[in-house]
Amino acid sequence: MQAEIIAVGTEMLLGEITDTNSPYLARQLAQLGIDIYYQETVGDNPQRITALLQQASQRSDLVILSGGLGPTADDVTKRTVAEFLHQPLVTNAQAKEKLTATAARLQHALTPNNLVQAQLPAGGEPLPNRTGLAVGSWNVMQGTIYVTLPGPPQEFKPMVSEQLIPRLAQHTHKVLASTMLRFYGLTESVIATKLAPLIDAQTNPTIAIYYQFPDIAVRVTAQAADHAAAEQLVAPVAAQVKDLLGDAYYGTGEHGSLAQVVGQQLIARHLTITAAESLTAGEFQASLGTVSGISAVFPGGFVTYAPAQKTAMIGVPAATIKQYGVVSRETAAAMAEGARAKVGTDYALGFTGVAGPDTLEGQPAGTVFIGLAGPQGTTVQEFHLLGSRNEVRARAVAWGFKMLQNALKN
Repeated sequence: MQAEIIAVGTEMLLGEITDTNSPYLARQLAQLGIDIYYQETVGDNPQRITALLQQASQRSDLVILSGGLGPTADDVTKRTVAEFLHQPLVTNAQAKEKLTATAARLQHALTPNNLVQAQLPAGGEPLPNRTGLAVGSWNVMQGTIYVTLPGPPQEFKPMVSEQLIPRLAQHTHKVLASTMLRFYGLTESVIATKLAPLIDAQTNPTIAIYYQFPDIAVRVTAQAADHAAAEQLVAPVAAQVKDLLGDAYYGTGEHGSLAQVVGQQLIARHLTITAAESLTAGEFQASLGTVSGISAVFPGGFVTYAPAQKTAMIGVPAATIKQYGVVSRETAAAMAEGARAKVGTDYALGFTGVAGPDTLEGQPAGTVFIGLAGPQGTTVQEFHLLGSRNEVRARAVAWGFKMLQNALKN
C-alpha cells in the first residue's frame, strides 16, 4: 500500500505553526509497512486541495488529509473532499449529540457553523473524535482510501492511534519492528562512514541515520510476517551497530535523551549528583530536573558565573583562578571538587568555558572544560565545540552527561 499525506492549513505555509502531525503519522504508517512516497502542505484553498487530490488519486492507494475540519469559514477540507468524491456532506448523529452535550455543559449556544463539525462525506465511515468535536472520515472511491483527520495534535494523535491505525492494520499483511539507538559524541558523517558496510549491504533490516540535535539516532527496521519474526531480524543488526559505534552509544528509545538515561541510572543506583555551572548557566541542572524522581539523588547545585562567586559559593581558590584563568582545566576541576564537597554528593560536575560569540581570556568561542569529581577521583576533559552560543551550551551539557555515564560504566 502506498500512502500520501496532505497537511491543510495556510498557517503552516506562513510559518506560523510547524506541522508535527505528518511526521507522527508517517512513523505510524511505517510501522504497518505502508510506504509514504509523498507529503504535501497546502493552504486553505479548495482549488489547490482538489488539484492535490487529483494527483494523489493517480499514484496512491491511501490519501490522508489533516486539518480544516473545524467550524470556521477557512475550514474547507471536508467540503472539498466531499465534492471531489461526488458525495454530499451528511451529519453523523453521534458527533452531533456530542456537540449538543458539550454546548449545554458549557452553556454556549449551538450555532450552525458548529454543526459543520459533525458532518462527513456521505458513504464514508465516521472516525470518532475522543478529545475534540470534529468527526473524521474514511471513504473509498475506485479502490483508493480517503481519510480526513482534525488538525490540532491533541485530537489528531488519538484519532490516528485509536481509529485509523486499527482500520489500516486490516488492509496490510506486513508487520514492521524497529529500534531506535541513540548516540552522542560522533558526527553524522563519522557514523555514516562507520556504518557504511552495513548500509551498503542492507536489504531487510534497513538502517537509517537521523540527526536530532545534539545527538544522533540510528533506526534499524525489519519487515516480516509477524512482530516476533521482525524483532528477531532487528536484534543482531542493532547489536552490530552498537559494536561499530562503541562508547558513543548511550541508550535505546524513540524519545530518549542523555539526561533521562543518565538520570534514571543515578536513581537506580542511588548515586547522588550536583553541579557547578558557569557557561551553561544551570542548563545541566535544568535537564536533570526533567527526570521524574530525580530529587531523590539531586539535592541541588550552583550557578557561578562571576569568579568571585566561584570562590564564595563553592570554594574555588582565588589563586587558581588568578594563575590559570576561569577557562581552564584547573578551574573546572576545582569547581567540581568544590561543589561535591559543599553538597556531599557521590558525583559533581564543573562547567566552564566560552560560549561565544566573543573570546574570553584569549580562548576562542566553543572552548569548554568540564570537570567530573567522583569516588574514582577527578578528571577534566577539554572540548572545542561548534555552533552558536546556545548550541555550544547544549553540546557542553550533553558532554557532561556523557562523561557521567562513562564514569558510571566503570
